[in-house]
Amino acid sequence: MVARAWFALTALTVLVGVVVQLIDTAHATGGLFASPAARVANVFCYFTILSNLILGATSLLLALHPDRRSTVFRTLRLDGVLAIAVTGVVYHIALAGLLELTPAGQLANQLLHTVSPLLGVLGWLVFGPHGTLSPRTVWWSLAYPLLWLAFTLIRGAATGFYPYPFLEAGRLGYPQVALNCVLVAVLFLALAGAALLLDRWLGRVVAARRQPAA
Repeated sequence: MVARAWFALTALTVLVGVVVQLIDTAHATGGLFASPAARVANVFCYFTILSNLILGATSLLLALHPDRRSTVFRTLRLDGVLAIAVTGVVYHIALAGLLELTPAGQLANQLLHTVSPLLGVLGWLVFGPHGTLSPRTVWWSLAYPLLWLAFTLIRGAATGFYPYPFLEAGRLGYPQVALNCVLVAVLFLALAGAALLLDRWLGRVVAARRQPAA
């Protein structure tokens, strides 16, 4: 019950953060996208938003039914945890304080960049599920960030919009953007490798606790 409540809280945090962000964006003025619909649609091009949605969806599924072990779910669960960890780390190291935000924007910002990463990572560490990951799952989890990156760079070249300063190829040049992407990829891979090792250890701990006493 505690695990289900934690997962439900994580999903609720993501829902509130995304809804507040969408409302705030719809009422914004200026920028590359003139209409509210275009601005709202553009929100879903951010790695932060997509990562929160993956985390929120998988957390909701765990709140409803904790024993989920399909390969697809394990991959999405790992993607949610890793991507939200990268979101929190990159934001607080490189992006915090770059924009002036409305009060609603500040609320959404805190929920999506600080609260949900903490809930997501701590929820995985404490409640799992553990003992379910494999190298294959880790490699499949790379598909999401790679596809997002390819989409973002192609769309940026066509529209001139890049969701994050370190991806602005027109200003930085593609060599610098490539280096930035490699650094983020190294962080993602390091976290994925650490998650695999930690998952195996935690899986053994859980299995040992379930063994009847001699």
